[in-house]
Amino acid sequence: MMDSAQVAELKPFIGQAAADLGFLKVGFARPEGLEQEAGDLAQWLTEGRHGTMDWMARRQAERKDIEAYYPPVKTIVALAMNYFTKPPEGTATATATIPPRWSNYAWGDDYHRLIKKRLKALLGSITAAYPQVGGIACVDTSPVMEKVWAGRAGLGWQGKHTNLITREGGSWVFLGELLLDVALAPDPPFEQDLCGSCTACLDACPTGALDQPYQIDARRCISYLTIEHRGTFSAEQAQMLGGWIYGCDICQEVCPWNITFARPTSEEAFSPREFITTAGWDDWAELSREQWDARLRGSAARRAGYEGLKRNIQAQGASDGAEL
Repeated sequence: MMDSAQVAELKPFIGQAAADLGFLKVGFARPEGLEQEAGDLAQWLTEGRHGTMDWMARRQAERKDIEAYYPPVKTIVALAMNYFTKPPEGTATATATIPPRWSNYAWGDDYHRLIKKRLKALLGSITAAYPQVGGIACVDTSPVMEKVWAGRAGLGWQGKHTNLITREGGSWVFLGELLLDVALAPDPPFEQDLCGSCTACLDACPTGALDQPYQIDARRCISYLTIEHRGTFSAEQAQMLGGWIYGCDICQEVCPWNITFARPTSEEAFSPREFITTAGWDDWAELSREQWDARLRGSAARRAGYEGLKRNIQAQGASDGAEL
């Protein structure tokens, strides 16, 4: 058992240790029920807006009740890490054709591995200093409604583009959680909606995936189509891609919070791989499986697979480029 003095000093200890590990923000929340959010998720799934992401429909009981996932949990520690990077000098720019585009979050190394490693290091620091504490580390592969908990812990709010927005770094952040078996004082939840009357993300979405504020139809989302969609594209789906061959950043690129407050990350692992940011359509069209394996080793982009990436390229005319 921890005494009251140890409990009181644990929060600032975690905050400093998290900052030392490169996290931009840290907040604390109690493991309370998420009936409203779980209901919204169930409705979204019922409407089929998740497309072929069947994994979203599984483990709903754990998403709704975090204690069903980790029964000892008494505190959710929500963390955010800035991943925004600027393309290096010399990156191809649009001329007569749209250049092949690649989502910022996958320019560097796989964030799952890096964030999980940092979370485990943070948990290790906690348990070394406070052996009475137990817990687990979670990234977005865990059945945890991380944007909800980040809001409950005061990190930011869910924007109209459905991404979490922070005051400090906009929405260019990765999220992670520690579930601890000790009760710590919660932080005030972030209850403001600082999107206001802005509809920049909705207006800019070229496919209508953001068909209403704070909701997304994944079936029309370029990021979903280029990463999660399995199989061939219909003619309509192929036309939606607009030069993106992995992911899509349009809704984030136009967000005023990102335009004003985004700052390049200091995390070297997220630095752009040269091939990703400089390769043209011919380079991608000629990419062999061996080159794909070498150039994307340790990248989150491997989720689409070699065949999926080639499909994305070929659907857009590959070496002919995509007309503006």
